Amino acid sequence: MHGQYRRALLKLSGEALMGERAFGIDPETLKALADQLVRASADGIETAIVVGGGNFWRGSTIAETGMDRATADYAGMLATAMNGLALQDALEKQGGTVRMQTALSMAQVAEPYIRRRAMRHLEKGRIVIFATGTGNPYMTTDTAAALRAIEVDCESLLMAKNGVDGVYDADPRTTPTARRFAKLSYIDAIQRRLQVMDSTALSLCMDNNLPIVVFDVRRPDGIYHALRGDHVGTIVSSDGEADMPHHATHP
Repeated sequence: MHGQYRRALLKLSGEALMGERAFGIDPETLKALADQLVRASADGIETAIVVGGGNFWRGSTIAETGMDRATADYAGMLATAMNGLALQDALEKQGGTVRMQTALSMAQVAEPYIRRRAMRHLEKGRIVIFATGTGNPYMTTDTAAALRAIEVDCESLLMAKNGVDGVYDADPRTTPTARRFAKLSYIDAIQRRLQVMDSTALSLCMDNNLPIVVFDVRRPDGIYHALRGDHVGTIVSSDGEADMPHHATHP
C-alpha cells in the first residue's frame, strides 16, 4: 500500500457496466460497482468518476460506417450521460451522496460542469460523476478523465480496465507469454505504444505529473482497493521504471 488517496478520479468504461451482457447495463454489476465506490467514499476518499459510453455507442467505430465523425461523437457523449444517470441512481441506492456534471448543457438532468462547484462537492464528501466527456468531438473519455483529474486536483487517475489487470508488453488476450509491468514511466508507455489510454490523455498526465493506476475492474473489490491506494495493477508515473518482475496471471 502506498497510502490512501485524499482525492482520486476513477475512469469507468461503459463496457465495465455490461457485466456478461453484450450491450447496455447489467444491474447486478452496476450495484457491485456502486457498493465499492460508496464504501471508499465513506472511508473519506474524495471520489470523482468519468464514465464512458461504449456499452451503448462508440463514435469512432460508428464514423467508420459513414456517419459524420463529430455527429457520431456527440451521440457518444449522450451515451455517457445515460450511464452517468444509471450510476448516480445506483450510488444513491447504496447510500451515497452524488452530483452529476456534464460538459454538454442538459439542465433538466444534471449540473453543468463548473470546476469550483465540482471541487466544493468533493470537499463535502459527495461523489461527483463527470459525463459527456470534454464536450468536444474527437476527444475520448480517457482525455476527459485526464483533464478533469488535473482540473479538480486529484492525486491519481485510476483506469479501470475490463478483464485486464494492468499494462502488458503485448496483448494478454492473444499472447500467452505477455508480461505485466509493475510500474512504468510515461515516456516508456508512449514510446512502446502500450495500451494505457489514448496518447492525448497520456501526454496530459505526463505534462502535469498525474500518476495513473491501471487495474482490472472485475477483480473482487478492485475499485475499492484502487481508491484506497493498495497496489492493484500497473502504476504509470514520472519515476516508473519499465520493470517486469514476473509472468503475470491474466484472463
